[in-house]
Amino acid sequence: MKLSHFPTSQWQLPPIYRPTLSPEHGVYVVLLISLVTGAAAAQQWTWMTTLALICAFCSFQAEHPLVLQIKQRKTWKPRFLLWGGVYGSIALAIALALVWVQGIDLIWIYLGAIAALVVDLVSVWHRQQKSIANELITFAGVCLAAPLAYLATTGAIANPIIGLWLLDTLFFSSTIFTVKLRKKPPISSLNAVIYHLIATLIIIGLYYLGWLSLVTATAWGVALLKFSSILVGQNWYRQAPIKYVALLETCSALLFLVIVAISLLPAYLAT
Repeated sequence: MKLSHFPTSQWQLPPIYRPTLSPEHGVYVVLLISLVTGAAAAQQWTWMTTLALICAFCSFQAEHPLVLQIKQRKTWKPRFLLWGGVYGSIALAIALALVWVQGIDLIWIYLGAIAALVVDLVSVWHRQQKSIANELITFAGVCLAAPLAYLATTGAIANPIIGLWLLDTLFFSSTIFTVKLRKKPPISSLNAVIYHLIATLIIIGLYYLGWLSLVTATAWGVALLKFSSILVGQNWYRQAPIKYVALLETCSALLFLVIVAISLLPAYLAT
């Protein structure tokens, strides 16, 4: 008997067993680029780095069904609870394995990620998940992938990797203010200008502290260039199709990654 004679529904998984996947594509970019910058700072990619990638990915995926459940809190959704538990269990198992191999310093990163998760879930409960404060905390939590990759690879922590985490966070948080210029009503351009001025001062401070090299710090210039171009062309930016906005954000993120990665190359590769 031909396979086509069977009803299609017989070959589909019941809804509860269908994995949940976050539709936040922008966060995937932030997560991956942050992790790669951390690996670049470690100047190597090992099995521990790969485990850190899986751990970060599963942690991110575990949050999504929890958020959905909170939004639909009047009824329990077994599918959300199941996949939140599956992703969370995988992330926890890998996290503990990394601590066992590379040391207890990783606990601080985990605590930071848990704190960001709790703040986000509380914000979702109060329907404030799109507030600037919550999104800043969320990006800071996602960008912890950089020190996670570094610590998982090297087993050590240093001030420059904290500087790199701050650089990643400030760069990607810039998107919060540019995208909100498209919202109705849009945020004030002055708020966006103030954020970029403060972030610039922080980057300069990190350079003078020796937490960022000069070349690494100049990667922040990508955010300033993007923001300046948006300010000049606000009318176009506010009306442009979302695909062009996504393209602009992706290209700037990749350029940022290239500059940071090259600046962190070993001396014998950079020369």
